[in-house]
Amino acid sequence: MKIRANGIHIEVEDTAEINPQDGDAYTRPVVLLIMGLGMQLVAWPPQLVQALVDAGFRVIRMDNRDIGLSQHFDHLGKPNIIWAGLKFKMGLPVRPPYTLEDMAKDALGVLDALEVDRAHIVGVSMGGMIAQRVAIAAPQRVLSLTSIMSSSGARGLPEARRDVLRVLLKRPASSEPQAVVDHYVRLFKAIGSPGYPVPESDMRERILRGVERSFHPVGTLRQMVAIISDSTRAEQLSRIKSPTLVLHGRADPLVPFAHGEDTAKRITGARLVGFDGMGHDLPPEPVALMLDELIPHIQAAEPPASYLAT
Repeated sequence: MKIRANGIHIEVEDTAEINPQDGDAYTRPVVLLIMGLGMQLVAWPPQLVQALVDAGFRVIRMDNRDIGLSQHFDHLGKPNIIWAGLKFKMGLPVRPPYTLEDMAKDALGVLDALEVDRAHIVGVSMGGMIAQRVAIAAPQRVLSLTSIMSSSGARGLPEARRDVLRVLLKRPASSEPQAVVDHYVRLFKAIGSPGYPVPESDMRERILRGVERSFHPVGTLRQMVAIISDSTRAEQLSRIKSPTLVLHGRADPLVPFAHGEDTAKRITGARLVGFDGMGHDLPPEPVALMLDELIPHIQAAEPPASYLAT
């Protein structure tokens, strides 16, 4: 469903809406899931969503701005990602079309529109950065924070492997669905978990579903610039007081494990859990291991008395 949040249109899927026969659906504690760079809400593994529902939570997913079925920002133009990256490396300010703080306001706007006062915030990759921004901006609304294969954004952390960057910055040969699927298969093979390889047939099927739903690569470029320009988040992470869990693959070639370590060090009381053989994706086996950490984490952060989400 499409809602108005932070003055723009955001596409949302809410398990309380999907399961109206559940009389308690709207009073369950809320988990807000925020996806990563260029990824749509359908990229969240059904395994993870269902496990959270089975554990008693109302799960809300959203398409970030400029991606999927949420509002696109094509009027802001196509950014020069190479130039933005060079400016970042030289320590020069990068002027983005919008910021991760704007995207955090979108997430808070989603909670406002759904009349959710407080929620557990879970973000993956760029979504983890947005989740961190939510916890910085509105600590009173964050019951717990979980940052998955994400980063503090601090300077000096290890960069992605060069071969991965080359694939990431390439474009599909054409906009034909098959060419787009071929491109993303190459990307996900490059960033995927060496210990938990996903069969290519499964990968192709999942990617094609996303492409058929929406394909908006220029939005990904604008999101990249928002990430590059977010130069103050690392210093602000010490403000976060919400119970925080940092989950990260030890074999992540895109956002190396050191990024997770740095994030956890900067947030008081944060707990870091690393997973051997896991890269920058969400195969079933690592997801099961993450759920063993995630569900107890958010359950422990619940207030002593139940509360209405509205």
